[in-house]
Amino acid sequence: MSVIQVTDLKKSYGGIHALSGCSMTFEDKAINGLIGPNGSGKTTLFNVITGYETADSGQVSLRGQDITNAKPDEVFEQGIGRTFQITRIFPRLTVLENVHVAAQRQGFVAQARGWDSAAERERAMEVLEFVGLARLAPEIAGDLSYGQQKLLEFAFITMARPSVILLDEPAGGVNPSLLRHISDRIRALNSEGVTFIIVEHDMEFVMRLCDQVLVMHQGSALTSGPPEQVRSDPAVLEAYLGTGPKEGS
Repeated sequence: MSVIQVTDLKKSYGGIHALSGCSMTFEDKAINGLIGPNGSGKTTLFNVITGYETADSGQVSLRGQDITNAKPDEVFEQGIGRTFQITRIFPRLTVLENVHVAAQRQGFVAQARGWDSAAERERAMEVLEFVGLARLAPEIAGDLSYGQQKLLEFAFITMARPSVILLDEPAGGVNPSLLRHISDRIRALNSEGVTFIIVEHDMEFVMRLCDQVLVMHQGSALTSGPPEQVRSDPAVLEAYLGTGPKEGS
């Protein structure tokens, strides 16, 4: 069963066609990997799905409901959360205050204020415990390591209980120990029914973690299937070898 389906999406920036009639289906309650050579349109696709970019044409649907060109806060309210290649946290707030903002957000507008209830604060601490940052709750977020900031952004998204989470390069700049921890957290949430769509340049991370891998090339879908099938697909190998360094956006 599909959760997000994109149909014939097109997006151009001047003469550059970032999305060229892209059509693909992401499976519900699965961990979906999205890969492709540098410049293949992956991040643009994420941006169009989540409302940070508008499509020139085509359709995005969430469980059969049209959400094409909805605003980011509207997409968020439909249960889709996302992270970014460059972490978006509040560096001058504490780790706990960052998660507090997530609890208070109305759409994407939030103000740091007092806790509404003990239950809300308890939920925030549960989320920090889940991602392994509870001991750092009073620390200033900007003082965390890059990997820990990735975990904090993950906690920020998790606090809102989305049914679909889009992760943009979660492994980038993260040490192996933290990367294993992130993988474990993704699997734990997925076991509770949360769908993931993951853009990542680390092929081993994708192949070990994902149930389905979708491949983009030159702004459109190239192929999709189980990791072992995609890994050995001649078209995928040709796309990577023919366009230089692996992955990007």
